[in-house]
Order: sequence, then structure tokens, then C-alpha cells
Amino acid sequence: MSTCLTFLRRCATATLVALAASAAATAAFAAPLALEEIVPGIYVHAGLVEETSPQNQGDIANIGVVIGDDAVAVIDSGGSVAVARSALQAIRAVTDKPVRYLVNTHMHPDHIFGNQVFKEAGATLIGHRKLPAALAARADFYKQSMREQLGPALADEVTVTLPDETVEDERIIDLGNRKLTLTAWGTAHTDNDLTVLDAATGTLFAGDLVFMKHVPAIDGSIKGWLAQTPELAALPASRVVPGHGPASAPWPQALAPQTAYLERLASDLRQTIADGVPLADAVKTAGRSEAGKWQVFDAFNARNATAAFAELEWE
Repeated sequence: MSTCLTFLRRCATATLVALAASAAATAAFAAPLALEEIVPGIYVHAGLVEETSPQNQGDIANIGVVIGDDAVAVIDSGGSVAVARSALQAIRAVTDKPVRYLVNTHMHPDHIFGNQVFKEAGATLIGHRKLPAALAARADFYKQSMREQLGPALADEVTVTLPDETVEDERIIDLGNRKLTLTAWGTAHTDNDLTVLDAATGTLFAGDLVFMKHVPAIDGSIKGWLAQTPELAALPASRVVPGHGPASAPWPQALAPQTAYLERLASDLRQTIADGVPLADAVKTAGRSEAGKWQVFDAFNARNATAAFAELEWE
């Protein structure tokens, strides 16, 4: 009997701890997200350089806000419904203009799990031409994997919401004396990367085509990413809002650390492939010399090496 009571007490204690953690995480976004005005009319919320967890509620990616004379465009919606609601609350604190567009830079949950909030607010959702198929194919997987990372309560609140419109190559949207150029890229970070350029201020929203502080993550093609980097660098911008990292950074200088990492990873893997080193051993060493330059390195580098090895061994 005493053993049963002890077990029940332990269960009750564990439940209370879990509930307290959940309440603390929810309280974290009781207030609007912090927005930094990087140039007049352009605000950025810089996400945490962390992996997704119930504690950070998926607030790990940067969110952009561009305000024109008539309307607002939001670039990426955050990693949970809670983050998106707090982002919308923050937008309402700086402008009452309608949120006309939500632009998704690519398919990953930390950038699109708040889509439904902006859809309900009346925004038209826009993404790369390949985004609908990519999201449809991965929706169930994302929901399940995010239950483990975000926790069931936050993940189950999400409805994976596809774009209303897509960009084939390039499209311009006008917010009222503020035109944004949306560009669809070839396979790089993913196969559905989209950038947003405000030429008037020279501000580029690069999504995860540019990582800073957070080690790059390859879910597309390392060769494609490196091949398109010169074209990306040539865009007429003076500052970039990366998908992860600071709110903004000088352009194109911000590309240098990422390019060095991708080139080192590719070079290391090509050498191991030439030497006949098996995949299981190659991923332990490839790119390791870059470890001290990046956060969350150990969480992503082996995955990057695995993906890149499979691509490079067939060159």
C-alpha cells in the first residue's frame, strides 16, 4: 500500500511540474514579441538561437514586418500559434494598418507554424511555387515531430496552413509606396526558398538562405546552395535579415561565415569520399573545424554531413 501511495505521489508531483512548466512557457508570450525597427517602417523580431522546445515555444526564427502607406507584409509566422499571436499583437502596437500579406520563406515549422493566425487575420499567404507540395508531403511528419519538440499542447494547436498564392520566379507586391520583390530560388537550403527585397531601403529578407550564429541546416542541396550564393550576394541590398541570428547585418558581408562553412563541409566530404571513408565515419569529422564558430553545431552538423555526403558521392 505504501509503495502505491509513493508511486501516486511521484506521479502527482511529475504532473504538477509539467503543468508548471507549461504555464511558465505560456506566460512567456503573454506580452507582444519584441520588435526592433531596423530602418523606418521595417521591424524585425529576432528569434532565439536554440532548438525548438516547450520553453521557447518555437520562437527560434526571425520574423519581419514591413509597413507601407496602405498595408503590412509579414515575413514568416514563427514556430507556434502562440508566437504568431504575440507577433500579431506586437504589430498592432506599432500600426493599425491591415496585414495584407504573409510571406513564407520556406517550409520549416519554425517559420510557418503560425500561418493560421495571419490567415485568420485576413492576410493572403504567399510562398515559393514548390511550397504547397513540400508542406502537403510533410504536414503529418511535422505535426508528429513537433509534438516531441514543442510538446503536445502547442503542437496540436497548429493547423499546417498552405499558401494561397505562389511565386513562380519573381513577383512584386505593393504595400502603398513600398514595393517588395519576391524571388523564388532553386534548390539550396530547401527546394522552396523565397527571398523578399525592399529595394527602397536596401533590405533583404533572406530566410534560411542566410544563417548567422546558428549553424546552417541543409535540407536541399549543398551544391545548389553554393552555386547560387554569388547570385544571392549580387542582390542590390545593403543589409540582410537572416532566417536565424541578428535582426540585421551588413550585406553581402553577412554571407561570408556561411559560405566558409558550406565550402569546408563540401571539401571535407569530397576528400573522405575520395579516400573511401564510409558515411558513418565521414560524418564524425566533416566540417568539425568550423564547430567553434557556430551555435547549436552538434545538433545539425552530422545531419548536414549525411545529406551532403549522399549528394556528393554521386558527382
